[in-house]
This record gives sequence, structure tokens and C-alpha cells, in this order.
Amino acid sequence: MHALNSQAKRLLVAEQARFSRLHPQSLALAKRTQSHFLYGVPMHWMNDWSTPAPLFIKSAQGVHLTCADDIDYTDFCLGDTGAMFGHSPVAVAQAIAKQANHGLTAMLPSTLAPATGDALSDFFGLPFWQLATTATDANRFVLRWARAVTKRNKLLVFDGCYHGTVDDTMVDVVNTKTINRPSLLGQVYDLGLHTVSVPFNDLAAVEQALSKGDIACVLTEPALTNCGMVLPKTGFIEGLRALTNQYNSLLVLDETHTISTDRGGWAKAHQVVPDFLVVGKPIAGGLPAAAYGFSHDMAKRMQAEKDQAPAGHSGIGTTLSGNMMTLAAIHATLTEVATEVAYQHMLALAETLALQLSTMIKTRKLPWNITRLGARLELQFCATSPTNAVESRRAQNDILESAIHLYLLNRGVLLTPFHNMMLVSPATSQDDIARLIKHFDACLDAILAA
Repeated sequence: MHALNSQAKRLLVAEQARFSRLHPQSLALAKRTQSHFLYGVPMHWMNDWSTPAPLFIKSAQGVHLTCADDIDYTDFCLGDTGAMFGHSPVAVAQAIAKQANHGLTAMLPSTLAPATGDALSDFFGLPFWQLATTATDANRFVLRWARAVTKRNKLLVFDGCYHGTVDDTMVDVVNTKTINRPSLLGQVYDLGLHTVSVPFNDLAAVEQALSKGDIACVLTEPALTNCGMVLPKTGFIEGLRALTNQYNSLLVLDETHTISTDRGGWAKAHQVVPDFLVVGKPIAGGLPAAAYGFSHDMAKRMQAEKDQAPAGHSGIGTTLSGNMMTLAAIHATLTEVATEVAYQHMLALAETLALQLSTMIKTRKLPWNITRLGARLELQFCATSPTNAVESRRAQNDILESAIHLYLLNRGVLLTPFHNMMLVSPATSQDDIARLIKHFDACLDAILAA
């Protein structure tokens, strides 16, 4: 691996110079935005790519981006799932345009509310819903509900988890102790007081934590997707369901990324019924939107808590939650874009892509693998897919990742930053797959020959 890293470093230097030659307009825009935006970008993490300056985007349609220098990109990042169904799907764009002429937000339900509720229930399989602006908000609201209905304070999450910027979940495990994540800014209290973190795929550790009787809920993705991809072992999520039932805790599944599994997400595909299901990012076609669903029984418990609480702010919901524009976009996405036919297309192409990438890796005898969850794929620098966050972190290689990402970007192929995730959308074509395969093949040759 040391030799590969040395070769990747040389390739990265060459590709950074190439980026600067190809993108004078992005470099100029980066210089201008330094005057008003921190790190020269609207959000600081937009600067976390391996490029010498951010790539500024002029337009996005389907799976193609056009940058400020009029270069076309095939997008396998897709807004890190926000545009998983393609950029500006026609049905969503039309619904937004139509709604824009009839109001954006009003603090009142739109006439589309009944149909949107029907669409959410049909898609995910849960009868009751509430809306939020982001999955972060949705997770935060669900935690409030869970603590209210269980009368318990603590939360269980898994090492390596990410559930948006919810303070309670920004923790790591060090020597079995749950501590504040070192990268978390401005946190003034010990999150480990009310959050317990254990390894993913470890039911014994989960039971040990739940047996104390103070865990309100277990919050997890069905597969970890933000520390590399970690798939659940057979029966793990089903085991979580059984254990939470046994110890009177709640199971909350965050499907914001695992919606890639199949139409309706991982839980529906595997017939696991959580107490709450959270989903954000792609459900409104790229507009900020999220939702959380729950059962008839949970709805009764939630309503009882709210009805007996004093008047005033509940800490749940924001002014723009469930706005008119969001309802229109969610309805169009779930009924006209994220269809069964669309998923069949996505899953078939993702399977093809995974096979071709795996073949190239095996041919070169590289100790890497491709981990796949429906339309989502991850290149991981380990021979077999990791089973927990420790194994996933051990497989990460920033130098290799940066070199691969920048080589592909300079040839018009965009992967997700921070890790090696690729998404296949309804708009992705065989030609798009071929473009990625062609340049990934050449990239491997360049690394090995550098």
C-alpha cells in the first residue's frame, strides 16, 4: 500500500495542475467568493474536495452537470443523495413551477396535503407522517417524541453513525467509552451523558445497553453509509427490532441514504417495521425536505403526550416545515419520479457497474472491493466489505481517494467527496456507466504506473 500511496501522491500533484489549467473560471469565482463566504463557499464543506479550488456549477440536468468553464460532467455524486433521482426531474420542476404561482409557504396545509400523505404511506408503508425541512430536523424531532413517549432520556447509536447535525449523535467510541466527536465545534457538554454508542452488527453490545432500561430509542441507518459503507449482517436489523421490543425501547430507522435499496427503502424491502422511519434529501427532488413516519399506536402515544403538555413551544417543527412548495415537490417525486420502473432501471445499472468495477479490481489483483446497497455503490480499500466502523476506518486511504476522485473529475466524471460513493439514478444511461468505467480503468493504470 505504501508504494501505491507514493504513486497516488505523484498522480494527485499532476491532476491538481491539470484542474487549474482546465478550470480558469472556477478559479476566478473562487477568488471572488473569498470576499463574502467563509473558505470561499456557501457552506465550508463545499471546499472539502481534492480540487485546488471548488468546482463551480452553472447548470444540472438529469445526471449531467455543466461547470463555469462549460465542461460537461457525468454525475455519480448526485448531491450526495439529494439528487438521487436525477437533477431537476421534469415532473418535479413542473410541480415546483406550478406551485410557485400559487404560494410558497403559508404556515397552513396545502390542498395537496391529503395526496402527499397518501404518497408517503404508499411509498414507505407507514400510515402516519410529519414533515421537516431536513433529515437533521426530522431526527431531532423524533428523538424528542421518543423521549417523551418512553419517559427515558438516553439514546443508542452506532459507532461511525451520521444522522445530520444532531448533537446527540455526534459521538465516537474510544476504549468502549462514548465521547464527543473531536471534530464537533462549539459543544459545551458531555454527549456521553445521554448517548450510548456501540459497534454496528454487535447485537450482544446492543442488548447489554438496552438491558439497563434507560434507552428511549435505537437510532440507526439500516446500513451505515457515512463512514464508508457497512452493510448489516443477516438478521442484524431484525435482531434490533426484537431487542427494542423486548426492552421497551423504540427502533428508529434513518433511511435518508438507504432509500437507494429499493422503492420504499431498506425496511420495506426487508419487511422490518420500525417505530419511526426518517427520510430526507431526495424525497422532494432536491429541495430541502424531510419526513418521519410512524404507526397508528405511536400516533396515539404522541398525541397523548402533546395533548397533556402545557401550551407553548414543543421544540418540534419549524416555520417552513411542510410548506406548500415542499408538499408539491414530495408528491411529484414519489408519484411520478421514484417509480417502480425507475428503481428497476437504477438497480439493474448499479449491478452492472458493480460487476465491471469489481472485475477491473480483481484483474489487477488489488485488495479492494465494491460494496453495494441497491443503487448505491462504494469503492473500499479492503479485500472484503467491513462489518463495523473500526474496520471501515482502517480501510480508508485519503491519498488514494483524492487521486482517484480528481483524476475522474478532470475527465468529466464526478464521485461523492469524503468517500468513494457512486449513485445510479433513473436518468443514468449505459453510456454514462461506460464513461465511468473507461476513465476508472485508465485511472488504475495511471496509479499503478505513476
